[in-house]
Amino acid sequence: MLRRTKILATLGPATDKPGVLEALFEAGIDVVRMNFSHGSAEDHLARAQKIRDLSHATGRRVGILADLQGPKIRIARFIDTKVFLDEGQPFALDINFDPLAGDNTQVGITYEPLALEVKPGSRLLLDDGRIVLDVVNVENMRVNCTVVVGGYLSNNKGINLLGGGLSAAALTDKDKEDIKTIGIMKCDYVAVSFPRCAEDLHEARRLLKEVGCEAGIVAKVERAEAIVDDVMDEIILASDAVMVARGDLGVEIGDANLPAVQKKLIKRTRELNRVAITATQMMESMIENPIPTRAEVFDVANAVYDGTDAIMLSAETASGNHPVKAVEAMNRICIEAEKQPSVRESDHRINIQFDRDDEAIAMSAMYMANHTKIKGIVALTESGSTPLWMSRISSGIPIFAFSRVEETLGKATLFRGVFPMFYELSDTQDHAEVNRGVVKELRKWNIAKDGDKFIITKGDLNGIKGGTNALKVIVVGQGLTP
Repeated sequence: MLRRTKILATLGPATDKPGVLEALFEAGIDVVRMNFSHGSAEDHLARAQKIRDLSHATGRRVGILADLQGPKIRIARFIDTKVFLDEGQPFALDINFDPLAGDNTQVGITYEPLALEVKPGSRLLLDDGRIVLDVVNVENMRVNCTVVVGGYLSNNKGINLLGGGLSAAALTDKDKEDIKTIGIMKCDYVAVSFPRCAEDLHEARRLLKEVGCEAGIVAKVERAEAIVDDVMDEIILASDAVMVARGDLGVEIGDANLPAVQKKLIKRTRELNRVAITATQMMESMIENPIPTRAEVFDVANAVYDGTDAIMLSAETASGNHPVKAVEAMNRICIEAEKQPSVRESDHRINIQFDRDDEAIAMSAMYMANHTKIKGIVALTESGSTPLWMSRISSGIPIFAFSRVEETLGKATLFRGVFPMFYELSDTQDHAEVNRGVVKELRKWNIAKDGDKFIITKGDLNGIKGGTNALKVIVVGQGLTP
């Protein structure tokens, strides 16, 4: 059974070890993530080249996602590296304080506007919510607080404002420099951290185009402001994919609210014909342990039931002790979850009139595939739009995206149930010849045998984006006519 939910694995020191990346390919990764919060440009470029080389050698097109660091609102450093804060004690965050001299009464911060954006009663969450502070007052850019939840606090931990509202720009100077590196890498996707509005994503797209990169834009939903209905839709429509980044988002909106928001984001993203990614702590225990917890198994399966296109591993593969086992475990869980009948049911755009013929062709192909005995669908595509639309319909039918356009193949690596395959279209307008070529390719990869029925979608004019206007049903081994 072909797994339809895509696995996105973060690269790092653990995957740099000899043989690990090759084993991850064998285990079934679909996309790799380059975390630009860590590592040098040279590190990322070398890893990207290795991925491209392995994709070429194996014939499996694995995508590359570059994840920009974004704004980091952090405390500065302590004299003794860390301190212990007691519940009820006073503690201050001060932009004017020595950034290397923090103690258990005060610490410097890196974000100057903090004092202007909080007020008495504001709740600040440090270190992913492990430390909770309530603001008492602000004096001369010094934020005086009371510790509500105490514990150890160490250097450079992040700061979140409960409910959101901090105005740090989504794209920093570092991000803009990193985009130049991404232009050299020719990544398939670029993730923008902490977007507040659609314009943050438009700006990233403009900067990428300036360096000759046509990567898809991933909006990492991490701020409370981003899940307000109107803003949510604007962010989704301005992006190519949406990541439910449950770490910072959970800190800002509260963990108890995360499950409902995850389901809403995935559902709305797919309704608007965009790709959904679920991320953060999906197999966290496997950083140390060779098997996941039962709770993690349920978490991954529930994301599949929600309809997510992809699920992401972070430290589990980047720095964990069992990167390959983590991917193998995720693969097993997805395959079992996808066997459930409910995962194959869909009412996507069932009552919608289509404005485009190519989208109508895509929906027609899926309706036919789900109601007849079809082995698979082949979409001959230039832009990737047809297989993307197809993949919004929940189905157990594999979709093979045949394209000669590398950027299109790269984007398809994240589409649920879509398998990108390089295919050099000929210039012929003879449909029977095209069909024979498709069958030959399917046979080469042991996808098709005599008697298998496939749907092929294509356009009259090769090389024209948005030109899909034909649907053909073929039976392998029988005469193929125009």
